[in-house]
Amino acid sequence: MLSKARYFGPALFGFLDDLRQNNDRAWFAANKGRYEAEVRTPMLQFIADFGARLDKISPHFLADPRPVGGSMFRIYRDTRFSKDKTPYKTAAAAHFRHDRAKDVHTPGFYLHLEPGQVFAGAGIWHPDSKTLGKIRDRIVADPEGWRGIVSDKAFTARHRLGGDKLKRPPRGYDPDHPLIEVLKHKDFVAVRDFRQSDAGKANFMDAFVDSCTGAAPMVRFIAESLDLEW
Repeated sequence: MLSKARYFGPALFGFLDDLRQNNDRAWFAANKGRYEAEVRTPMLQFIADFGARLDKISPHFLADPRPVGGSMFRIYRDTRFSKDKTPYKTAAAAHFRHDRAKDVHTPGFYLHLEPGQVFAGAGIWHPDSKTLGKIRDRIVADPEGWRGIVSDKAFTARHRLGGDKLKRPPRGYDPDHPLIEVLKHKDFVAVRDFRQSDAGKANFMDAFVDSCTGAAPMVRFIAESLDLEW
């Protein structure tokens, strides 16, 4: 069933833009009601409504609408090890991760809403070295499987491959391997960019579902390389 709900209007982006210009605790405390009404509530509703749609892609990925500990990222930044001490994130985001995952560095689907930057993501971001090695080994073992996924028209029409890459071939892999440029990736993520105005349309849920569906074969390849159920 197609969705006709509108979730993310100008108010959400207006709040985030104001927060970017007033990123301090006093301003946020005075405007916390705006955050809850204009950012948190619509995002949690989107997550709740996405759950049934996600289950059709794979029953092993979670859309958890709890305000704390669920799919939505906290607005509060961890500044302990950062030179940037601004206390709040200026984007709203959600990560729909595998049900066996413990953190964000795991296979999943992602939504990012920020003034001037709206995108859907899928795959795995900043995995640890052991996890990264398993994915690279699977690509080496099944190069045609990987090529078939990322060259498929349903994939290329929607997505671009993003994330960080090594400048040199990773240690332990043949520098002349036909897919060495792929093996240099430190992240394996498919990204679909949207206009900011797209997020406010009644069909945005459907567009996000379409993006996740198009990237699902890549996410499945990654999950299976890590012995995670699909």
